[in-house]
Amino acid sequence: MNPHTLSLRLERVAAQVPAGARLADIGSDHAYLPVALMRRDAISTAVAGEVALTPFHAAQRTVRDNQLQSQISVRQANGLAAINASDKITAISLCGMGGETIRDILDRGQAHLSGQERLILQPNGGEQPLRQWLMENHYRILFEEVLRENRFFYEIIVAERTGPVTYSAEELYFGPLLLQSRSPMFLAKWQRLLRERQKTLSQLTGARQAVPEQKVQDVARQIRLITELLA
Repeated sequence: MNPHTLSLRLERVAAQVPAGARLADIGSDHAYLPVALMRRDAISTAVAGEVALTPFHAAQRTVRDNQLQSQISVRQANGLAAINASDKITAISLCGMGGETIRDILDRGQAHLSGQERLILQPNGGEQPLRQWLMENHYRILFEEVLRENRFFYEIIVAERTGPVTYSAEELYFGPLLLQSRSPMFLAKWQRLLRERQKTLSQLTGARQAVPEQKVQDVARQIRLITELLA
């Protein structure tokens, strides 16, 4: 993967960035996403934020190699602290980390959010607590997609702050829009997860050492939910 050929996952994220956006890509790694979008004239400016030194230097190198230093600002900062009010950011992407991590970044960085930005989120698992945070902070989910890349399933969640919104427990777990569309990729993801949960439950109930009953009940509850979904 490079700024010329994004991975399928990042290509699908790129498709959700509004034309002409002022993008903040948080956890930008090599800054492939903002550089690719800038090379396509799809965005007007960007911030690439990285907390760790090695990916921060990698992002700097990618931006420099593409001669985009005047259009993409690479900053070493923790989460949304990479964003300044003067950036007038209109879209924020957070990709390739756990849903709980994305939730925590958004929660800690609320002072850096105007509430006008589109959030383009690609969690690696942990989607339910992320959707819970979006609901509690008045973000409506506008788009959801399941895709498969290198044997792994990924979800993309796009949200904007519109005012109070309510999702059911089932919608938070599976995704309100994904539940409606029930795409073959969505069903394939949950068929695999059902097999994994059933295997986990079998291991827990057959364990020689005592397993907390709450853990067993939680896995059993997930199996029931997924079984009902696929019925």
